[in-house]
Amino acid sequence: MPKIVDHAARRDEIALVACRVVASHGFEHATVVRIAREAGYTTGMIAHYFDSKQEIILAALRMILRRIEQRLTAPKGAGATLLDVLAESLPLDAQRTTEAAFWTAFWGQMSTDKRLKRINVWVHREYMRLYTRCLAEHWPEWAGWPEPVRNQVLRAVATFLNGLTAGAVISPAEWPAKRLLEQLDLQLGLWRAWAAREALSPATTITKPVRRPARARAPGR
Repeated sequence: MPKIVDHAARRDEIALVACRVVASHGFEHATVVRIAREAGYTTGMIAHYFDSKQEIILAALRMILRRIEQRLTAPKGAGATLLDVLAESLPLDAQRTTEAAFWTAFWGQMSTDKRLKRINVWVHREYMRLYTRCLAEHWPEWAGWPEPVRNQVLRAVATFLNGLTAGAVISPAEWPAKRLLEQLDLQLGLWRAWAAREALSPATTITKPVRRPARARAPGR
């Protein structure tokens, strides 16, 4: 009886290996040959699932995003805090450290690759959606804050988590798990207190950017 192959699982397996290869060797040296060797497959087997290295990278991005969503949205039990939830996106163990190293390598490639820039726009949008859900679920006052205040806090959370992630990948000795959690806890408290004050302020200091009128274009341009 022929062996039944779970093709979705095999694609994920190859994508996971690609994460490890990129994290260890960088994008430039993460060749299809190296990924195949690390996975224990031939390049022909890899080609059966992916048309190019970029397709493997895209699959790895999707897989990481799916895993992060699963971690951020998984039930945490009674008493779970926003810190407990957002900590799932930090490099606190070997697997998440590999994912974080992959992300930092990905960020380093975007300036020279237009397709990766477009992909990053989509990834950023998904992250913001997930963080918004976490904030809404764990801060009861979130829904009552003015939209500009919510947007400011959301951007701060995303930016800070990216910074912590990059710092932990670049200087792991300087950013052990305990320090990562302490800093995130501190910032969450500061942002929550700031937002509460802004929400009660009769005249918020946050204003929408002024749209300048478009300049008339000369005919033929």
